[in-house]
Amino acid sequence: MVNTSMQLISFTCAVTGWIMAIAVTALPQWKVSAFIGSNILTSEIKWEGIWMNCIYQTTGHMQCKTYDSMLALPPDIQAARALMCVAIFMGWLSCTVSCCGMKCTTCAGDDRRAKAGIALSGGVLFILTGLCVLIPVSWTANTVVQDFYNPQVPLMHKRELGQAIYLGWASGVILMISGAVLSSTCPLMERRSGRYRRGHVGRSFANTPASAPDPPKPITSNSVPLKEYV
Repeated sequence: MVNTSMQLISFTCAVTGWIMAIAVTALPQWKVSAFIGSNILTSEIKWEGIWMNCIYQTTGHMQCKTYDSMLALPPDIQAARALMCVAIFMGWLSCTVSCCGMKCTTCAGDDRRAKAGIALSGGVLFILTGLCVLIPVSWTANTVVQDFYNPQVPLMHKRELGQAIYLGWASGVILMISGAVLSSTCPLMERRSGRYRRGHVGRSFANTPASAPDPPKPITSNSVPLKEYV
């Protein structure tokens, strides 16, 4: 019962992390304007995402424009597009595989070994999904930090970390932890007489049938059997 509850909790957290990854992909707040030096105009805030850039005004008006050319984008934005799309697809695949391997579902019948293998595969896929989210988010964050402290970059072009970066870090960590917990809930299986049962690997004598005693052997002396007399 505890194992099933852990599976449900980890699966729910993994789905939440996957939804957060979808939100990170769509949000434009990957890079935000840095108000430093002479750049004190705070009436407009520039947002830069992996699909579009937006200008948000304090009056509540916002204008967004998609990028005209994909090849003209920086390498970190191009990699972020590809990896985030892969993460969304792998998250969907992970959810599907994990549902089939959970104990509360009827997939794979009563074959516990098959269900354990499916659940393990789903957990590994969730971990890979988390890596696909963490790589582009961390790469973009590193680029923003380097440009911020680079004296050759003009002040008006300096950016700071946006809300999508922090949400992406949280999404990747949740996905990896949930995938690890889901993988650890798979029971150990051992084969006995053509059947698989749950338990720790090792020899058990609890259910071993008692063997019949060996028949008595005649007592011999000097290789000559002795006769029994009544």
